[in-house]
Amino acid sequence: MWDFSIGRTIGILTKTMPFILLRMVIYFVITLAFILATGAGAGIGYGVGSLGESPESYAVWGGFIGMGFIATVVYWAREWLLYMVKAAHIAVIVKLIDGEALPDGKGQVAYGREIVTARFGEANVLFALDQLVKGVIAAITGLIGGIAAFLPIPGLDAIARFANTVIRLSLTYVDEIILGYNIRTNSDNAWDSARRGLVLYAQNGLTMVKNAVWLAVFLWVLSIVVFLLALAPAGAILYAFPGEIAGYAFVVAIVFAWAFKAAVLEPFAIAALMAVYFDTIRGQVPDPEWDAKLTGASDKFRALTERGKAAFGGRPVTA
Repeated sequence: MWDFSIGRTIGILTKTMPFILLRMVIYFVITLAFILATGAGAGIGYGVGSLGESPESYAVWGGFIGMGFIATVVYWAREWLLYMVKAAHIAVIVKLIDGEALPDGKGQVAYGREIVTARFGEANVLFALDQLVKGVIAAITGLIGGIAAFLPIPGLDAIARFANTVIRLSLTYVDEIILGYNIRTNSDNAWDSARRGLVLYAQNGLTMVKNAVWLAVFLWVLSIVVFLLALAPAGAILYAFPGEIAGYAFVVAIVFAWAFKAAVLEPFAIAALMAVYFDTIRGQVPDPEWDAKLTGASDKFRALTERGKAAFGGRPVTA
């Protein structure tokens, strides 16, 4: 069915608990900031609108403005979040997958940050690389052909399209996997290392997609379970204190479920898929045929190749 070990993955995540807790705090703060800013904007808008004839309309626009303000703040903080948290967490996960011991007397977050800084230097370099890798994912999905390749039966086009949508959603973590590969190889050219990692992923696409789909199903089922569990105290509050406070309780339940998914379940999926990827590509070299396919299908892949050549002083880069 799937190739990842649930027990081993849970063990890896348990060892990275400082990152899990940090991610929980970050996602809780971001989500609550959205809720509070939207509510405050709606309240201000309603107050201004009450001077006229349509306070509800002003409240809606105020809510959108409040949400937009927080979205702008989060957008400008994206490089810091990517550089300081996600990449550092992945760096530590890579070390644990390879069976390496973490250094004593040094915090995990600081250790992960040291690895990322040594590998990429500046946050903007990592962010630019990450954006190029994300741009190649759609091309990989199209080249693999999705589940439609396995359903050549007339009349099943709608099912195939739905299945392909599920597959595209399941490939959310390809950029994290390539980042892990980049950190693991520790080559002197991060751009070319990412290119090689993408080719290796594409040539093993069916194996990776199979595991990614299973993990996507697990994540959504567990997210629903967490949400239902979080609804229990919300239901108790509704029973004891019917009214406005109950609505806030349900909002908090949604926030908790989303934060838990982002902080715990997503790192689980990343660690599981990364272990599968490392095991699958062991002993392989990038297939020139797949390299050529990606070059023809994705301008982002071509840009990645050019950046790799530039890092080598313009010399051709061999796969």
